[in-house]
Amino acid sequence: MAGTRHKIVLTIIIGLLQLSSMRAQTFVELNCENLFDCNHDEGKRDSEFLPDGQRRWTRTKYWKKLNLIAQTILSCENDIPEMVALVEVENDSVIHDLTRRSLLRNAHYDYLITESPDVRGLDVALLYLRKKFQPICYDYIRVPTAENMRPTRDILYIKGKEPSGDTLHVFVVHSPSRYGGELETRPYRMRVINQIKPYLKQIGEGQVLIAGDFNDYEKNVPLKELELMGMTNVTKNAKGRFGEAKGTYRFRGEWHSLDHVFLSTRLCERLDSVFINDASFLLEDEEDYGGKKPYRTFNGAHYNGGGSDHLPLVVRLRNKEQREDGR
Repeated sequence: MAGTRHKIVLTIIIGLLQLSSMRAQTFVELNCENLFDCNHDEGKRDSEFLPDGQRRWTRTKYWKKLNLIAQTILSCENDIPEMVALVEVENDSVIHDLTRRSLLRNAHYDYLITESPDVRGLDVALLYLRKKFQPICYDYIRVPTAENMRPTRDILYIKGKEPSGDTLHVFVVHSPSRYGGELETRPYRMRVINQIKPYLKQIGEGQVLIAGDFNDYEKNVPLKELELMGMTNVTKNAKGRFGEAKGTYRFRGEWHSLDHVFLSTRLCERLDSVFINDASFLLEDEEDYGGKKPYRTFNGAHYNGGGSDHLPLVVRLRNKEQREDGR
């Protein structure tokens, strides 16, 4: 009898492992809206996010925001997302607190984060589950400045292995803003794309994922350049999972997307689904225009108490084994 029970338990465990291996991999991209800590970084213009600064940024507000970001990530999928690209994060200590001390601590994420020359000290980061993605090498790709252009965020590039043994190349981007005019600042964002191009040429027909806040809409020139390089913007028509959002952020009553995820042809073959996480706790009423908008941390300099002014993009990829079995 004991032997029979052991066989039943073993059969159940094997079944669960098989189901786990067949589950689609989930990738999340999120602009965290100024995720600063409460300490001054030497040489950086972060004084407004200090307890005595313009925004009165206290540890209580900081930890509330960290836990809201953690909740946002966890609400993107029924299980823990395998990889998360984060934009507008200040430094390593912020990501350490997020992954080791917030509500996200039991997810056991590893992470990589840039060390950019951005004047405010903002960086980009990638959280990942090591059992699903093992980095082989990584690089901080510096974006050269032009006349009247402030130093901007580095591009985070990671080359890693998936459980199938396949190589995956991931780029996390936060391009310069449109402040000063879209046309006038377009060359700054083109510099970001031009730094990625040589990598794409070298990678060739490999599996590539490029994600982040590009500060451009889908039809703008810099994003079209990525498409000319064989990348597909799989999130350009993304809609809210619960039917509210028509973009990742809302301005004067209209939804837009500056956040995007691009996949190479090989990864597009594995695409399962794409959506914007517009869970109700991520939204608030937009009084002036009606409808809902992202529940942001600040309205101007006024503390609003939300997690971010952007909603997360979610891209689900079928595992290689699942894709082959389905043919």
